[in-house]
Amino acid sequence: MRVLGVYDEIVHHGNRMDTMTVSKPDFSPLTVVALTRFEKEFGTPNYAIHRADLHKILATAIGKENIQLNKRLKKIGTSGEGYALQFEDGALVEAPFVIGADGIHSIVRQQLFSENTIRSAEQICWRGLVQFNLPEKYQHDAIEAWGRGTRFGMAEIGKGIVYWYLVVDAAMDQQETDLFDFVKEYNPLVMEIIKATPHEKIFKNPLTDLQPVQEWSKDRLCLLGDAAHATTPNLGQGACQAVEDAYVLGELAKKLPLEEVFRMYPQVRRPKAHTIVRRSWTMGKAAHLKNPLAIGLRNLVFKYLTPQWVMMRQMRQLFTLDRI
Repeated sequence: MRVLGVYDEIVHHGNRMDTMTVSKPDFSPLTVVALTRFEKEFGTPNYAIHRADLHKILATAIGKENIQLNKRLKKIGTSGEGYALQFEDGALVEAPFVIGADGIHSIVRQQLFSENTIRSAEQICWRGLVQFNLPEKYQHDAIEAWGRGTRFGMAEIGKGIVYWYLVVDAAMDQQETDLFDFVKEYNPLVMEIIKATPHEKIFKNPLTDLQPVQEWSKDRLCLLGDAAHATTPNLGQGACQAVEDAYVLGELAKKLPLEEVFRMYPQVRRPKAHTIVRRSWTMGKAAHLKNPLAIGLRNLVFKYLTPQWVMMRQMRQLFTLDRI
């Protein structure tokens, strides 16, 4: 974001995160990662930001006149040395190069690539946004609490707005079950936050990812972001990895022809992106144990038997940019 010249805007609109905490339902910590250590090592703090604010910042920097909205791709095929793109509004566009950044259900990937397996995590997620005054000790902490087949996370994302999520095993989501039934064992603050959230600000979706694919590019076309490596949200890295994709593409394009850029880019990005997809999937399963003995053992391992250097090494991998 510094390279793009929008870092100061993100600082202005976002909320600084100093720690990441995994806890028991009552918010007693199992592990705490001090993000300030990485600020010293990498020269940048961490910020949580409303995605709409980030979109606005980026769109303004690009120039809104350079963005066409309501363009849903219907069909893509080769045309001469480039591609023909047909949109649902009837428009037909020909382009010598294409970057398919059209999400986990990418039309580009489905029509031009062979690997297209969407995996269900068998988990349901409610997400909410609410104006809420968090206690001071939680205002700069990204916290996730692990229950029994459930988990709850929250972070202030700027201007007193709290983003929260509740994830439950899909089998627990019965039609007659009230949302509040899932959080009775949690810190009372959880119930307060959910009750304070307007109904129209709560969204419910199943959690899915894209089974790791090996082919991200061909000829004059490449995939980017969720179209190439959609992940479950357990590490908070979906949008972050799309940003890193774009950064790598841009840096490569400064010194190589685009055909070579599209060939090199997957080689640079694929190892890290796939590591995050796999680690996020595993983390999601570990967080949703139901057997009390298994939960006790997991909590023991996280709190007492996992060396701090192991957690720091895994976090350092997230902070480290791929070498170009």
